[in-house]
Amino acid sequence: QVHLVESGGGLVQAGGSLRVSCAASGGIFRNYGAAWFRQAPGKEREFVAAISGLGALTTYADSVKGRFTISRDNAKNTVHLQMNSLKPEDTANYYCAAKRDYGLGYFKRDEYDFWGQGTQVTVSS
Repeated sequence: QVHLVESGGGLVQAGGSLRVSCAASGGIFRNYGAAWFRQAPGKEREFVAAISGLGALTTYADSVKGRFTISRDNAKNTVHLQMNSLKPEDTANYYCAAKRDYGLGYFKRDEYDFWGQGTQVTVSS
């Protein structure tokens, strides 16, 4: 089984940048597609970005396209989300997810088999 641990969350001012990271253990990491989701208080968990097993394909939610970049380093078993031009509405707990196949995933939570515990990102105005 795959274990995922997020890190890098914190407090940042609007317009600033932050990078959250996900460290994976177990399995052969390049065989797993990965994604980031986020959940704000009182809201449903929502899709942010996804990346295929070798990193060639990515997709983003419209709300973050052009501001966020997902990447992965399979040699280090890590997935990253670089967040630029942050807005207060980006405030949420950010979760890393992985699925058992290496194809590009999409926005449905049930596509993903493994989840981290989240890291909090707070954007102040």
